[in-house]
This record gives sequence, C-alpha cells and structure tokens, in this order.
Amino acid sequence: MTAPVAARDTRESSDEPRVLYRKQDRVAYVTLNRPAVLNAMDLRMHEELAVVWDDFAADDEVWVAVLSGAGERAFSVGQDLKELTARAAAGTAGASTFGSRGKPGWPRLTERFDLAKPVVAKVQGYAFGGGFELALACDLIIASQDAVFALPEAKLGLIAGAGGVFRLTRQLPYRVAMGYLLTGRSMTADEAARFGVVNEVVPADRLDECVDGWVRDILRCAPLSVRAVKEAAAASSGKTLEGAFNTRYVHEELRMHSRDAQEGPLAFTQKRAPQWLGR
Repeated sequence: MTAPVAARDTRESSDEPRVLYRKQDRVAYVTLNRPAVLNAMDLRMHEELAVVWDDFAADDEVWVAVLSGAGERAFSVGQDLKELTARAAAGTAGASTFGSRGKPGWPRLTERFDLAKPVVAKVQGYAFGGGFELALACDLIIASQDAVFALPEAKLGLIAGAGGVFRLTRQLPYRVAMGYLLTGRSMTADEAARFGVVNEVVPADRLDECVDGWVRDILRCAPLSVRAVKEAAAASSGKTLEGAFNTRYVHEELRMHSRDAQEGPLAFTQKRAPQWLGR
C-alpha cells in the first residue's frame, strides 16, 4: 500500500524549515514539517533533525520529547523517493544498506542508542517506511485510529535499513513481523495495538489529549530514574538475567547517587509531591 499523494498540492516553500522544534515545560516538541508531501524525509530534514536531537540530548531542562508529523494525513511516509530518484539519475545516490553512517544527519534517531531521555511518537495517518522506523525507535507510540503502519521497502527494491528489519522482529512475534516485512502489507492502528506495537489508540480528535496525559505521567517520575530505566532496558535486552544484574549502567550510577533518589522517599513520607531537580 502506498500513500496517495498525486492528487494533492505538493508545492512547498524552499525556506520553510523541514523540522519544527519548540521546548515548553520540560517537553521538546519535534514536528516533521513537510505536510505537502506527507512529511517525506529528504536529506535536509535529516540534517535539521540531527541538530534537534543534539540539542534535546544536551539540554538538562528538557526531560522528554514528543515527535509528530505536520498536518493530519501522515506522521511520515519515509524516504523522499523523488529526491532519491533524482540523486540516482545524477550519480550521487550511491548504494544504501543498513544505517546512516556517513550520510547527512548521522546519527539519526534510529541509531542514537545512547539517548537516554524518552521520546514519544504521536502518530496520525501514514507511518510508512522510514516513518514507521522512526516511530519504532521511540519509546512510546500513541496512535490515532486512522494511523496506518507499513514497511513496504521490499516492494520497491529497497530494505528497511533504518532498523525496521531489526526492531520489528524484536517488537512483534517473529512470524508476524516477517509477514509484514516480506510482503510490505500495511497494519492498522488496531492491529498495531493488538500486537503491542503501539501503547494506545484513540480517535484523532483525542490524540493530543492522550499524548499529553502520557507526557504528564512521565514528568511525574524522577527524570534520572526514567533515563536509568530506558538505558537498562535497552542495554540488557540481549543479556542473560544474571548478566543484566551484573552490568553497570551509566544513568543508573547517576541516579543512585543523586539528590532526587533521596527526594522521592522523603516526599512520600512527608505526604507531598516530589520536587525533581534531575540531579
């Protein structure tokens, strides 16, 4: 299944930012901003995203990010195939395979394995190809009922090289994942929820409210605890249980010696809300 773009106006301003980025109340809002082409990702978007993710990771005042697509029709349909075709015709595309090393925007979110802050994907409409891979790289996915997910790369002579092959087979039962990877079939939001790919599915007019609720719940937790949980869960996934216990985790070392580790129990005994400092 491919997204129907031909009947729409695909004009976009050359000076319009490919990514919108704002920070408010400990939250970074990152919006893929090419709605005229269903937020297809070109090289310029990847370059802008790299700057955004670097800033998000470095800013101690921001604790969680929400990633979304502009407009109501798509989160993102993945790689801009028109740009890829033009680059191939010009002889500048080169061969592509897994990962983005050496390409604009590296490391992309799909390869930022050391990003300990949580990222929430807010998905409405199409999440195809690299768009689905981007969502799979997030920690939570909240979807509207009209969301559609797919990795159709094999139908195009390509491969889900931004981690879709790896992440989908880890996040779904193996044969279910292979069914989608080998056929390029699409997955509805309800199917994604049934398989555990998304955390919650709501009507489109409730999507913002639902995402805000998840973000509020994350922010009620100590930020260092959240980062330690994310780091340990990711780093231990391929280890034995004994190996997981015996591994040292950078963000857990920070949490265990932090002021917040004392503040939480103290606030509980004093029957008040904890005042997290992130240190």
